[in-house]
Amino acid sequence: MWKARELKQPEVDLFREKLKASNLGVNGHMPYLPNPATPKDDMYKKSVGVLVEELGRCEALGLPYLVSHMGSHLGSGVDAGIKRIQAALDTALKGSNGVVILLENGAGGKNSMGSRFEEIGRILEGLKYGDRVGVCFDTCHAYAAGYDLRSRVAVDSVIDGLEGYVGLDRVELVHLNDCVSALGTGRDRHEHIGLGEIGLEGFRAFLGSRFSSIPMVMETPVDDRRDDAGNMAAIRELAASL
Repeated sequence: MWKARELKQPEVDLFREKLKASNLGVNGHMPYLPNPATPKDDMYKKSVGVLVEELGRCEALGLPYLVSHMGSHLGSGVDAGIKRIQAALDTALKGSNGVVILLENGAGGKNSMGSRFEEIGRILEGLKYGDRVGVCFDTCHAYAAGYDLRSRVAVDSVIDGLEGYVGLDRVELVHLNDCVSALGTGRDRHEHIGLGEIGLEGFRAFLGSRFSSIPMVMETPVDDRRDDAGNMAAIRELAASL
C-alpha cells in the first residue's frame, strides 16, 4: 500500500513503553512499492512522500533506523538512478530529525539499484545529509548479486570490497538470510540458515568475521522444515562453535 494508517497517540505511547522494557533493538522498514530510483515523476513524488512519512513514524515510535531498498532505474541507467536516489534521500532528510536511513543492498535483478558496492558508495558520496545515511547488509541479496559468502576467505574478500567502496563503519545492520538461488543469479529468495546455497560453513565464517559486532535480524521463512525459533537456535549453535 502507498498510504499507511495514521498512528494514534495511545498506540505510540504503549509501543514506546514496551520497547523500553524489552531491551530490544527495533528498526523500521520501508514498504516495497516506493521506488526512489524511478524516472517516472508521479511514482518518484509518491515514493519520496512515503519516505518522509515513514521517517516521521520512526521518529514518533523512537526507532533509530529506517531500512530502505534503492529501487529500479527502469531502464534510465545507473547514473540517472543514483541521482534520483540521492535527491530523494536529501529531500526526505531535510525535514527529519534523528532517524538514520539504511540503504539495503539489492539482489541484482534487472535494472535494480544498489546490488554493487560501488553503486552504494557513489550514492553515499554525493549526499548532502550523508551523516544520516548508512547501510543494511543482506546476506541473501549479496550472494544472489555475486558476492560469495561460503567460506572465511570469501567473507573476508567481501568485507574488503565493502570497506573499500562504502566503509564497514557505515554498516549499522545485517539481514541474516540464507539464499535459495545460486551465486550471482540475481534472484532474491530467502532460505533457512544453513539450508541454502550459503550453507552452515558460510554462516560460521560470517559470524566469526568483522561483521560479528553488527546487530543482525533474520528474515527467514516459516514452514514445515523450520520456524523462527529453529533458525535462532541454528545461529546460536554456530556462534557457540566459534
